[in-house]
Amino acid sequence: MAMPLGFFSTFSAAGTALLSKSPSSSSSSTFVPPAALKPYNVKLRTLVVTYATASEPATDTKKRAPRGFSKPRPVSPEMKDFLGGRNEIPRTEVLKVIWAYIKEKDLQDPANKRVIKCDEKLKKIFGEKEQVGFLEIAGLISPHFLKVES
Repeated sequence: MAMPLGFFSTFSAAGTALLSKSPSSSSSSTFVPPAALKPYNVKLRTLVVTYATASEPATDTKKRAPRGFSKPRPVSPEMKDFLGGRNEIPRTEVLKVIWAYIKEKDLQDPANKRVIKCDEKLKKIFGEKEQVGFLEIAGLISPHFLKVES
């Protein structure tokens, strides 16, 4: 337990006053009872933890239908050719396929890895561009996803 230095100096001064026989030293220092020598005024805090309980046990775990970017959408004929004939695919899967193709064919610029050099297959889906930044890819594939009427 850590004690402040003031505790020891007060305690040793009180102890020496009791041991000394001279009347002048005993009158200058007074005895301090140990109960008054508290090092700090400590306030303890209590942590209250509340647990929420479910009204019904969650035994039936249904997998929800994919939505947003993970929902399969029909693609354009150019994208269908790139994907090898798949009619519907989620955007997330398309990005994975494109990145796998880029890595396989080593199409990243060695000096700047953020730039992709397009070959003939990528030019078809990226609008005949010679090179594309990796942040542009998501925007360039967006027109290839056809709108589905609800």
